[in-house]
Amino acid sequence: MTQEKITVAVVGCGYWGPNLIRNFNSLPGTTLKWIVDLDKKRLEKMEALYQHAQTSSDYEQVLNDEDVDAVIIAVPVQYHFDLAKAALQAGKHVFIEKPMASSVAECKELNALAAAGNRTLMVGHTFVYSSPVRKIKEIIQSGDLGEVLYMSSRRLNLGLFQKDINVTWDLAPHDLAIMFDILGNQATSVNCVGSRNVSKNVEDITSLTITMENGPLATIQSSWLDPNKIREMTFVGSKRMLVYNDIELFEKIKIYDKGVEASPGYNSFDEFAYAYHNGDMYSPALSMVEPLKVEAQHFIDCIHSGEKPQSSGEEGLQVVQVLEASLRSLEQQGANVKI
Repeated sequence: MTQEKITVAVVGCGYWGPNLIRNFNSLPGTTLKWIVDLDKKRLEKMEALYQHAQTSSDYEQVLNDEDVDAVIIAVPVQYHFDLAKAALQAGKHVFIEKPMASSVAECKELNALAAAGNRTLMVGHTFVYSSPVRKIKEIIQSGDLGEVLYMSSRRLNLGLFQKDINVTWDLAPHDLAIMFDILGNQATSVNCVGSRNVSKNVEDITSLTITMENGPLATIQSSWLDPNKIREMTFVGSKRMLVYNDIELFEKIKIYDKGVEASPGYNSFDEFAYAYHNGDMYSPALSMVEPLKVEAQHFIDCIHSGEKPQSSGEEGLQVVQVLEASLRSLEQQGANVKI
C-alpha cells in the first residue's frame, strides 16, 4: 500500500535551516510546501532554489494551511517553545532543532501537547543518527569495552559566538544527546564552571561534570575561544578504550586495547602495584551517509508509523534538564545541582 505524502513547512532559513530544507525537499514521499523566515533576502534566495515552494514571513499562513502535516523549526532557541506550541495546537507534527526549548517547564508542556494530540514530536539531535555514533553504541552495547567507567568530551573552536545562549547551551547538547543515546543512563546531578571573556553576558568557556544514575561520570568541555576546532569524545571501559574524533576524515573511531588493574591483594606498600596492558589499536569501517538525511527520513517514518522517534521530546527534555541545571550551577560558582 502506497503511503500518502507528508507535506512539510520549514521555519527558519538562517545557519541550519537551509540544510533542513534541502534534505526534506529531497525525501521521497515528502512535499516541501512552505519556507518561512522574517528576512526577505533569505526568502528570495530560497525562492530561487525551490521554486515549487511557497515563501512567507507570516507563520500563521502555515498554521492555517490544512495541507501542512508537519512543521520543522530551525530558529533561535528562545522562539522554539512558542512556535512549536502553536504548531502542535494546530494539529501539526513538529520537528525542533536542538536544544528543544529554553526550560524544562517548556519541554514538559510541549511533550504533554504532543501526547494529547497524538502528534510526533522530535528534536534535532543529528549526531545520534550519524554512522560513527551508531557504531559506538553497537560496540558499547556488545560489551566490547566492558563496563564504561567514564566519558569525556571536548567540543572547542573559535566562534561562532552567540548572544542569547552560552556555550554550554550551544555546543553541549550534541554531546549530551550522544551520551544519553549510547549509555541510556539518567543524569542525577550537574556541576558547571565557566568564564565570560568576550561578552559580559554569556559564558564562552565552560566545563560540565555530570553524575549518572548507576553509570559513569561524564565531563564535557565547551569553548568558543579555542585556536583549534576539536570534536572529540572518549569512552573508557574496563576492558578497552574508545576515542571518537569527528574531525578525522576516515578513522573517526579508534579502539585501544588498553587498561589498568590494581593488584588483587598485597601485604605492604612495597608489594602494591598496578597491572597495565597495552595492546593493539583498530578502527572499524563506517558507512558514510549524511546524518541529517537519516534524521529527516526518521521523522517522516515516525509520522507514518506512530512510533516514538529515537530523539523524541523525552530525549529533548533530558538534555534541557542538564542545561538548566548547568545554569543554576554557574550561578552558584560550580555548586553541585541535583536534577
